[in-house]
Amino acid sequence: MAEVRIPELAESISEGTIASWLKGVGDSVEKGENILELETDKVNVEVISEEAGVITELKAEEGDTVEVGQVIAVVDESGEASPSEDKKDDEKEEKKDDKEDASKDEEKKSESDSQPKEDESSEDTEGSDRIIASPAARKLAREKGLSLKEINAGDPRGHVRSQDVENHEASKANQKSESKKSEEKSESKPASTEPEKPVIREKMSRRRQTIAKRLHEVKQNTAMLTTFNEVDMTNVMELRKRKKESFQEKHDGTRLGFMSFFTKASVAALRQFPAVNAEIDGDEMIYKQFYDVGVAVSTDEGLVVPVVRNCDRKTFAEIEADIAGLATKAIEKKLSLDEMTGGSFTITNGGVFGSLLSTPIMNGTQAGILGMHTIQKRPVAMPDGSIEVRPMMYIALSYDHRVIDGKESVNFLKTIKELIENPEDLLLEG
Repeated sequence: MAEVRIPELAESISEGTIASWLKGVGDSVEKGENILELETDKVNVEVISEEAGVITELKAEEGDTVEVGQVIAVVDESGEASPSEDKKDDEKEEKKDDKEDASKDEEKKSESDSQPKEDESSEDTEGSDRIIASPAARKLAREKGLSLKEINAGDPRGHVRSQDVENHEASKANQKSESKKSEEKSESKPASTEPEKPVIREKMSRRRQTIAKRLHEVKQNTAMLTTFNEVDMTNVMELRKRKKESFQEKHDGTRLGFMSFFTKASVAALRQFPAVNAEIDGDEMIYKQFYDVGVAVSTDEGLVVPVVRNCDRKTFAEIEADIAGLATKAIEKKLSLDEMTGGSFTITNGGVFGSLLSTPIMNGTQAGILGMHTIQKRPVAMPDGSIEVRPMMYIALSYDHRVIDGKESVNFLKTIKELIENPEDLLLEG
């Protein structure tokens, strides 16, 4: 027999939740084949079997929290699943039932001439009411003073097993507990004539719990402030309009979006203001000499932040391709742990959902996050005193005031504004 254990995932991950079993008891499995999907704080990973054979036992159920190194399944390398104790008991019981049925048939045959029809019918009814249960279940029911007729069998054939007895007793205990709570509640509160309001209660996913926990930690453990500015998007939009077709043809279908402009502008601003690319570690400041930018992606299970590596050394096309690829992986739940860790700065674009203004929350131990918003046409006073309607975007920088002074944060955001409004300077910076 070979044991399947939860493998080492990452230094910061010690446990996960079983999202779904891909194999069940009795299924054959090849060496290296996936047998379950595990939901961790950051990504979903698939756990493989290290041996080929047949799965004889699952030691955890979907929804259970399991730790690294924990045994979660057993594989029979001989290729033949061992019958469980209950199955052995059922086989013995079936043999016993066959003997009893044969004996009854003989009795019926010998008494058929002397017994009236009504008696035969009575005997049939009596036989059909007989409860089939494993010896272990019968013994447990006797010990607990339970009638087998009261117990619902989990087996589709109606065979009662020991776990059915235990489940029945647990169900009765829960009913008593709920009844007691209900009585206490009714005694403590005055009777209300209004019906209860309908609600839906569901357990938070592990990822949603982690998101909630980390956002709360950031709010509790940092001195977070947000500063704002606005950007005239006219020149970038005109440049993009002129170049988007040739760009897409030249770079195998990669589209020229706004994210590459803001990523390149952020890298240029981070070079000028290194504190925004830093973090606190105890009583030390760590100034990062790399530019790995996290890009927030919305999924059904919440926001994830995959990281685009070495943005200072990548072209606009490479950045756009990386963002598109990571976004697809995020939606399909195929991101690796490496693609989710190690970012030095983050960009989030609430504008894709129509957000006009927001105060983004920083990601992990990073000192800053840039928030982009929807582009909206607004009247703008021009340098010559005239009024023009321009496509404007509010931008926000949330930052850790322990690391970044107000002057640095304002100038950082101003640098991004100037580069976006003058994209030729941005191309030179890139």
